[in-house]
Amino acid sequence: MKRRDFIQKTAAMAAGSLLIPHILKATGKKDPVLLLVSGWQDVNIGDIAHTPGLIALLKSRMKNARIILWKRTDSEMSDAMLHKHYPDVQIIHGKFDKDYALQSPELELAFKEADFFIHGSGPSVVAAENLRCWNKNTDKGFGIFGVTIQDVPPALKALLEKSSFIFTRETASIAVLKKNGLEGKHIAFAPDATFVLDIHDKTKAGEFMAKNGLLPRKFICAIPRLRYTPYYRINPNRAGWSDEKIKQVDEVNEQYKEIDHAKLRTAMIAWVKKTGNKILVCPEMTYEVDIMKELLIDPLPEEIKPFIVTHDYWLPDEAASVYEKASAVLSFECHSPIIAAANGTPSFYLRQPTDTIKGQMYYDLGFNDWVFEIDDTTGEQITERLLEIHENYQAALKKVKDARKTVDARYDDCLKIMKSFV
Repeated sequence: MKRRDFIQKTAAMAAGSLLIPHILKATGKKDPVLLLVSGWQDVNIGDIAHTPGLIALLKSRMKNARIILWKRTDSEMSDAMLHKHYPDVQIIHGKFDKDYALQSPELELAFKEADFFIHGSGPSVVAAENLRCWNKNTDKGFGIFGVTIQDVPPALKALLEKSSFIFTRETASIAVLKKNGLEGKHIAFAPDATFVLDIHDKTKAGEFMAKNGLLPRKFICAIPRLRYTPYYRINPNRAGWSDEKIKQVDEVNEQYKEIDHAKLRTAMIAWVKKTGNKILVCPEMTYEVDIMKELLIDPLPEEIKPFIVTHDYWLPDEAASVYEKASAVLSFECHSPIIAAANGTPSFYLRQPTDTIKGQMYYDLGFNDWVFEIDDTTGEQITERLLEIHENYQAALKKVKDARKTVDARYDDCLKIMKSFV
């Protein structure tokens, strides 16, 4: 079996084993209609990737199920990508009012037809209001798959207590739930659905690589990130941020942006000098297109710059196809390393202390050697690990496979817990 096929199939089988007992028990059907809420924002390929990841999981393990995607972001760009890869998945964008009254016929029909409601993977229980709407309008079950939960206010706790299952994408969230009095066999660790991402745009990726002289397994990818995402620059209404918050965010970003990225540049320079191979500098979020040059390219020595290739903002299917061909992916963002791992490529997560507890997922899955807490890391340490991978690449590929086995083992543990009461 090919490497990518192995990764996708084993992850899908394990994750599917978690969901199926709950759904079949709740619906009493072998061919349920599943309503999936996902699609948080389109300015981040990681947030986009959650959706096709969970769709792939459900389709691979529940072949008779019909999926309706209640997509939070109404975007022609990501909608077209999902239609291309999953033409049989119905996408709706229905709204509801403050009293949870449904405001569109398509949403009314979806609530009537669906047997079970699933909250997709994400940075939090992003669609808590959608869950409340479902709970208000139906007496049918719902579950939460692969989210991070950093705090549990009373309203969220009341909602979580009604959930058929709560699967968090790292163990830190389980500790948060426990601290807030939420325990039980229905609570388990199920890694981010992006680990099951199986969509590709090989044509677009191939054309880009050929145009820029990127040879398979002969280039690395580098992804920047500011300590705080400047959502006020992305959102038309400044994301509702006050002038004071904008000032605080900008001050922290300004303080650390050079310190952080100088460490990644050290590894980039060493890569070119050691291998003579190219580097693709690319974004995970839209705003990173505007900081790539300043932080990762302009400060490089002149003799290194001819080896640098850049990519504008893209979608996860093309990114997956490029990452699949890379030698390694080095990223300050959380999800590009996951997309790379899903495609069998070694990847480093350069973790900033301002990021959320979602980073615990990497330790939970055995990626310890490839996580670099940036405040405690030097550029030389990143370089050393990168060149170790280059010198013994087959061992690195094996490490990716072994990490995927850890993912499967985590799912197996969850399955045992579920079987005890399903």
